[in-house]
Amino acid sequence: MQSMQIYLRNTLSRSIEAFVPIDAAAVRMYSCGPTVYNYAHIGNMRAFVFADLLQRVLRVVGGYSVQWVMNITDIDDKTIRDSAVGSPTWTEDIGVQTDDVRENLRLFTEFYTRAFIEDITALRIYEQSFTAMPRATHYIPQMQELIQKIAEKGFAYERGGSVYFNLAAWRQVEQYGKLFTIDVEHFREGVRIDADEYDRESVSDFVLWKGKKDHEPSWDFDFQGCNLAGRPGWHIECSAMARELLGVPFDIHTGGVDLCFPHHEDEIAQSKAGYGVDPVRYWVHNEFLEVEGEKMSKSKGNFFTLRDLLARGIDPLDVRWLLLAAHYGTKANFTFAGLEAGRKARLRVQEYIYELWERSSGSVQAPEAHAQAAALRSAIFEELAQDLQTPKALAVLFTFINQHTPKSLDTQCAAALLGVLQDVNRIWDVWSIGAQPHEEIPHAVLHLAEERWRAKQAKNFIEADRLRAELVALGYVVNDTKDGYTVERRPS
Repeated sequence: MQSMQIYLRNTLSRSIEAFVPIDAAAVRMYSCGPTVYNYAHIGNMRAFVFADLLQRVLRVVGGYSVQWVMNITDIDDKTIRDSAVGSPTWTEDIGVQTDDVRENLRLFTEFYTRAFIEDITALRIYEQSFTAMPRATHYIPQMQELIQKIAEKGFAYERGGSVYFNLAAWRQVEQYGKLFTIDVEHFREGVRIDADEYDRESVSDFVLWKGKKDHEPSWDFDFQGCNLAGRPGWHIECSAMARELLGVPFDIHTGGVDLCFPHHEDEIAQSKAGYGVDPVRYWVHNEFLEVEGEKMSKSKGNFFTLRDLLARGIDPLDVRWLLLAAHYGTKANFTFAGLEAGRKARLRVQEYIYELWERSSGSVQAPEAHAQAAALRSAIFEELAQDLQTPKALAVLFTFINQHTPKSLDTQCAAALLGVLQDVNRIWDVWSIGAQPHEEIPHAVLHLAEERWRAKQAKNFIEADRLRAELVALGYVVNDTKDGYTVERRPS
């Protein structure tokens, strides 16, 4: 298959650009990963599914090899706060707290790191797709080296045992506000910020290294002849890890739009100040995920982790489908009605695959073997090549499915179309390419399904959701119809 030119919306230029890698042999891509102080919510998951989509399109449509790094933030204000002795966030599942604050931090963050990997695996983001998933605490020497370089060049200073980036000095030589329009009227020269996260009005010197505080983990740091025991600020972590694992400059940096300022803006400043080059060619950001048309918030009762959804019996593949269905650059709206509609659409394609398999007698051919199939794949991939236009790509697919029933196709065409869907599934990864499973559904499963249906009819939706979850755990899904319901093995 001939590779296609990929186009991406670059936040740096605020325009869609043709993607040209620095090294044609491999695209180097860095994604801001989770801060592991709790289970990731579905808004976080949108950023990770988007990054997975991008690296798959680069590989499958663009024909590139990809080096993909996603960091694990295991040291910041939140992980320190919630791993502290007596924290209500600590559970028995994590283990027994010790007298060593660094060991407590390690135990706490490793628990949530494992949970994160389990969650993204359920969404078919595979650990083996990453070149590395570095923990920030494993790269503290590299962070210290970068801070030293920034200070040597006159863009950092020490106050009260902490080291800060001198934004006033930096603004004399470079623009600050390359990704996000900064209101310089709010710039407060000489004012220092210690918090890892702050709002857009807080344009002032940001912390690179935080001085040691009681009952917090710390590392020794020989800074200009003095030992500044402490720990890194959040922003410096990505700059050091990206350079160590990918080099600078590298091709693509992804993350949610909420990271444009201050996190990514600070990354640009400190990386260029220390390493002497702009660190990234293409900054690509995904928009927010809303829930039922509102910003996700625990106080509104619309805050969901992936585990919350799975506990309701929702198939993780339906969550992946929903997160891919909207274009990454637009706000997406998560609704349970949309989730159900997406499930039906996904299964519509799955049924089409089963019918094609039967029509082709189990033969899968390369799409090039048939002109109609080749044209379909080309049309789908052209939409993906144009800034990952997933809605348009799906529209192409469903238009074709609606116009071409498997019974109307000859064997060769059916086999070639299976090849198309196999290629498309290398990106979506929500279908099974093969024959429809034929098996007798166990009586116990049918009984659970019937109990769930009765609970739903009685409007006992909590019990209905519990029984659906039990069915999913057994490997089955129940689909409501206008006349009742059906039960089937969950596609793998």
